[in-house]
Amino acid sequence: MRRDHPETVAIGLGALSALLLLGALGFQYVARLPPCEMCLWQRWPHLAAAILGILGGWAVSRTVRLRRLAAPLAFVTALLVAISGVIAVYHAGVEWHWWPGPSRCTGAAFKISGTLDLNAPVVMCDHAAWRLFGLSLAGYNAIISLGAAIVGFVLTYRSRRAV
Repeated sequence: MRRDHPETVAIGLGALSALLLLGALGFQYVARLPPCEMCLWQRWPHLAAAILGILGGWAVSRTVRLRRLAAPLAFVTALLVAISGVIAVYHAGVEWHWWPGPSRCTGAAFKISGTLDLNAPVVMCDHAAWRLFGLSLAGYNAIISLGAAIVGFVLTYRSRRAV
C-alpha cells in the first residue's frame, strides 16, 4: 500500500483524528481539564473521521471491488477533519474575544436555569483552560486539523489525476 493511495490517506487522517481525540481525553481525565461545549463540538467530526477513515480505509485496502470508493472516502475523511478545524478556529476566536460565542457558554458564569447545582463545574467557552506558546487546545486543533485536511485533499487530488 503506497503512501499516496487514497485509502492510505483516509487511514492516516483517521488515525490522526483518533490521536487528537485521545489527546483531548487525556487533557480531560488525566489533566482534569473538563471540556466546554465548543470543545465537545470539535470532537464529533474527529470521531466520525476516525471511524470512517480507519475502518473504511482498511476495508477499501483489502477489497478490490471497493477500490473505486477510495478517493471519495479520503475526501470525506479530510472534510470531516477540516470541519473540526473550522470549529476550532471559531472556538479559538471566541477565546481571544475576536467574535462572540454561543450565549450558553460565554459571558457570565452563572445563569438562571431553573435548577441550582453549586457543585457543577462551570466551563466557559471564552476562557482557555490551558495555553502553550499563546495557543489553546482549540488553536492547536485548528492548526493540526486544517493542515492535515489540506494535505489530505492534495494527496487525494494527486492520486485521482494519476489514475
